[in-house]
Amino acid sequence: MIELLLLGVGVGTLSGFFGIGGGTILVPLLLLLGHQIKDAIGISIVQMVFSSIYGSYLNNKKKTLDIPLVLTIGIGGFCGAMLSGFIASSVDDRVLEIIFLSFALFALIRLFFKTTVGKAQRSVHKGILFVIGLVLGTVSMLIGVGGSILLVPILVTFLHVELKKAISAGLFFVIFSSVAGLISHSLSRDIDFMSGAIIGVASFVGVYIGIHLKERVDAVLQKKLLVIFYLLVVLYLAQRVFL
Repeated sequence: MIELLLLGVGVGTLSGFFGIGGGTILVPLLLLLGHQIKDAIGISIVQMVFSSIYGSYLNNKKKTLDIPLVLTIGIGGFCGAMLSGFIASSVDDRVLEIIFLSFALFALIRLFFKTTVGKAQRSVHKGILFVIGLVLGTVSMLIGVGGSILLVPILVTFLHVELKKAISAGLFFVIFSSVAGLISHSLSRDIDFMSGAIIGVASFVGVYIGIHLKERVDAVLQKKLLVIFYLLVVLYLAQRVFL
């Protein structure tokens, strides 16, 4: 119980600070603690429902959440995530770990591309936004991450969305993907709801801390910390897959 509570606070803090659903760090930690990847994915999805809803509520109160920006992407993510559980049940564990590693590596590489400060935010057709959400929802829920691990770099790099605004949008997207992912995975196999719920409730404390820290940290420093975070995840997963 204590272990799960500490995990919840830690994951929630990272979730609020970096705008991620928590799965990017929770799944590797659960693997480190001896869980099989499919069990870790299930627990992660339950936790993400809690942290993303609460985190988006706090972001909206602070007026950093642009709901129209991500709503179409979120609907696409919901549709895609509904397929994830049935796909995951037929995919080998090692393949899931390789997909997880690829996700983290892509997100890390994209963050090294310089973002033009002050550049006008791009307007994109809603059909394209829906397809982006559909793909992210399907693949991200397949491995138990919310999708913001890729959405935040896409918003910042390609659509020129300011980083703090993109982080809030990324966490809001996780609501759509995690709720649909939870439904899909529950229908296809057993999920440890109790562990996920304990971590999820404990993550409320962490999310509150993380969001308040996000508002007090310079965007440049926040990006550097995000790069370090992704790098650690990539190194750990590479060690699991290749060694």
